[in-house]
Amino acid sequence: MTIVTAGPGVYGPDDIEGLLWFYDMHGYVVLRGMLAEADTAAIEAECVDAQQKVVSGELDDRYGSTVFLDEAAKADKFANYVEYISELSPAVDAAITHPVLIDIMKRLVGESCWIRAHDQNGVVYQDARPGKESGYTRIGWHSDWQASPSLDVWPSTAFTVHIDGTSPANGFLRVVPGSHLWATPAPYRNANGVSVPSTARPSGGRTDRTPPFEMPLGFEKIRGEVGVYAERGDIILHDAYLWHSAARATDDAALRRHVRGGYFGGVKPAAGVEEFIKNAAR
Repeated sequence: MTIVTAGPGVYGPDDIEGLLWFYDMHGYVVLRGMLAEADTAAIEAECVDAQQKVVSGELDDRYGSTVFLDEAAKADKFANYVEYISELSPAVDAAITHPVLIDIMKRLVGESCWIRAHDQNGVVYQDARPGKESGYTRIGWHSDWQASPSLDVWPSTAFTVHIDGTSPANGFLRVVPGSHLWATPAPYRNANGVSVPSTARPSGGRTDRTPPFEMPLGFEKIRGEVGVYAERGDIILHDAYLWHSAARATDDAALRRHVRGGYFGGVKPAAGVEEFIKNAAR
């Protein structure tokens, strides 16, 4: 049995009931111990190999991305992102379809839940290093629902498989616990200045409760926010309606690499129909 050293919001595969309780209350949770070190090492090796092949041009343009970059010009020399990584990495595919994770997702978003793996950027490998070669710095406050407020794919739970542990040195997740229970308005614009479609629903959340204050577009401190730290091999789960952002690393030499994607409980769009705001903050 894997021994899990747990802190607040950290649960192992032997306490799924506790994990679900914490998630329902706070909108996020850390799953620790599902992946062995050998699993994480394989994910790391296969993701780094794919990243190098994106830079060298050995992979189809489908797998490279400048969509989420602050400075897209740097993508010619470095790849912060590899899209559809589960198509390239058997280790990633095994992790995101692990029976424990699927069981959790079914209980969070519905028995017929599905993973977005082969459309809308798929499952993404992200190298969030802050150094001079990087086109990424940080991501402002948002909820994932705000990226597609016109769709019926919701509810959803995002997963982030951490290759590197997180800290103030290499950056970390900021969340507002319980904000998934608020009916967050669809913004008139997002942090990247992208217009929200006229078909967007007015708000999204697990309840119809009005948020106690407005979500900022940038990186401001929010009342009640907490930092969520992960160890290597941890999987952070968070609700699509949860307010969250990413803090910038303080050490330019630090690495923060992870694999992220999501399971959805709503209607799966027909091929070629799903709209997506490519520049939406994440």
